[in-house]
Amino acid sequence: QVQLKESGGGLVQAGGSLRLSCAASGRTFSSYAMGWFRQAPGEEREFVAAISWSGDSTYYADSVEGRFTISRDNAKNMVYLQMNSLKPEDTATYYCAAIELPRAHPTGWANVAEDYDYWGQGTQVTVSS
Repeated sequence: QVQLKESGGGLVQAGGSLRLSCAASGRTFSSYAMGWFRQAPGEEREFVAAISWSGDSTYYADSVEGRFTISRDNAKNMVYLQMNSLKPEDTATYYCAAIELPRAHPTGWANVAEDYDYWGQGTQVTVSS
């Protein structure tokens, strides 16, 4: 079992940066691939970024490619999302999620919300224009 807690959200002006953190509990954190998703009011939950259990493989939604960076520190049981050049359309609640994938998985990450096993409660990010 993994418990996840996000932090680092807030209000920022367009063009600014934020760094989201996700603290995970559990001794097997390094066994899980991790992902960030977001959900704006009235919208479906949207994939943002994912990272393999080792951190060697990452994947991004087209809308954030080149602006956001996902990383992890398995020694600290932490996952991060560095968000630069923020836009008003990035405004949403951001969720951290964990999925246990086999070591032989072809990509090492997943981008479908329904496939994830564990979720945090979310942190709000608001980007003003």
